[in-house]
Amino acid sequence: MQEQAEEIQRQRDEINRLKGEQGKPKIKANKPAPDLSSEKERRESKSHPKAKKQAEIRIDRVEVLQVDHERLPQDVEFKGYEEVIIQDIDFRTENIQFRKEKYYSPSHQQTYLAELPAGYQGQFGPGVRAWVLALYYAGGMSEPKILELLHTVGMQISAGQLSHFLIKGQEQFHTESAAVVRAGLASSPWHHLDSTATRVNGQNEHCHVLCNPLYTAYCTLPAKDRISLLRVLQGGADPTFRLNELALTLLKQVGVAKMWCKKLTTLLPQEQEWTETQLDGWLDEHLPKLGAQLRKLIKDGLAIAAYRTQTVWPVVELFVCDDAPQFNWLTLELALCWIHEFRHYKKLIPHLPSHRQLLESFKESFWKLYRQLLAYRQNPTRAEAEDLREKFERLFEQTSGYEQLDERLALTLAKKEPLLMVLIHPEILLHNNPAELGARQRVRKRDVSLQARTKEGIGAWDTFHCSNQQAPQLSTAHRRTGSGSPVSRLLGKWDLNLLVSPL
Repeated sequence: MQEQAEEIQRQRDEINRLKGEQGKPKIKANKPAPDLSSEKERRESKSHPKAKKQAEIRIDRVEVLQVDHERLPQDVEFKGYEEVIIQDIDFRTENIQFRKEKYYSPSHQQTYLAELPAGYQGQFGPGVRAWVLALYYAGGMSEPKILELLHTVGMQISAGQLSHFLIKGQEQFHTESAAVVRAGLASSPWHHLDSTATRVNGQNEHCHVLCNPLYTAYCTLPAKDRISLLRVLQGGADPTFRLNELALTLLKQVGVAKMWCKKLTTLLPQEQEWTETQLDGWLDEHLPKLGAQLRKLIKDGLAIAAYRTQTVWPVVELFVCDDAPQFNWLTLELALCWIHEFRHYKKLIPHLPSHRQLLESFKESFWKLYRQLLAYRQNPTRAEAEDLREKFERLFEQTSGYEQLDERLALTLAKKEPLLMVLIHPEILLHNNPAELGARQRVRKRDVSLQARTKEGIGAWDTFHCSNQQAPQLSTAHRRTGSGSPVSRLLGKWDLNLLVSPL
């Protein structure tokens, strides 16, 4: 009966197609997305004491309420006031008609006109401009919904004017964002880096998120290779290229053969700075037989060497990131995210009960070691560091008999040094959550607006996402850096004033 029903449906679909219509759509059954989160395994319950809300409420006006004296008895005594705080909001238009004085001088044949106050230009004041930016970037509202809200309160504004507010005339904010990036890079020797997809006028690009606990910067570029990441580390500026001793070391690390290194040393002038266009022209002329991949590796090595030896931008010494290959060799040191590493184990699907038991036992040991590393950060000692190294080796050198698990253990063991970088630098985090949380803001924006249509538009996204993250990060850093606190020790090498001054 089932086969007969399917055949009848196929014939009906074919008849509909011949008539120019569509067949019955094939709707797949709901399939839950794989759960790769490690939230349950690594989280420990913590107490969250509630703060008094009344003390944090700003009072805008005080209104004294009087009792109707006609209903009071003769013997009443005044006992002061009982205070009640009521929170409310007033969202309305404030349309101002400015009457500008106008004078005319016959002798000079010139008209003198009073100027508008600062911030007032065109048909709209600074208040509505600020509201539009806040609703769009901080509130996550779409342009049509913002337009609908403004029309509801009586504002006469078009969709084009609203779009203009979001993109045009933002030079001051772009300048501030660039200053935040420079100050943020100088505030710490280590930073987090991650990327997420972004559409620009129908094309796939990548939003790179560079941050530490004091700031978060966004830079959207067409690619996410090493050259693009070097642009991010230099405020969006084009990278330069340089052949020097560091470059020769890097070329060997990225996989360039000795023969090509020797040719470069012979032909390419050392300690000379090249732009990408100049270097491409030189390679076309002197090394025309280079393959695309080898050419890319050579450019990577020369660009990284130029970045590490330049003095225009603060040089990042250590990245905390995932194990994507484009992060390798950009910085002197690399620390890998433990949460990202655990996702590889979450993807394992054991079928035998014994294998499931082995995997569960390993997961418990993994997070036990993770929590011990967290404790080490608060009170690092050389003896504890050696003990944790031994525990790491015992955990990942074991052979369980579950083949897929053993293969994964060997891959993790090969990343021993970057995963245990916290033993050398206890000030760094064990995960890349700050960058991933920063990327989440772009994902939410993508859900609402899908894409930016112009380079100017995506530049505004980057700038205002940076500003949107900046205030709460600095507020948290200042609030939590009390004397002797773990956060104050973590920020001991950092200069918060670098971040505050541009604002």
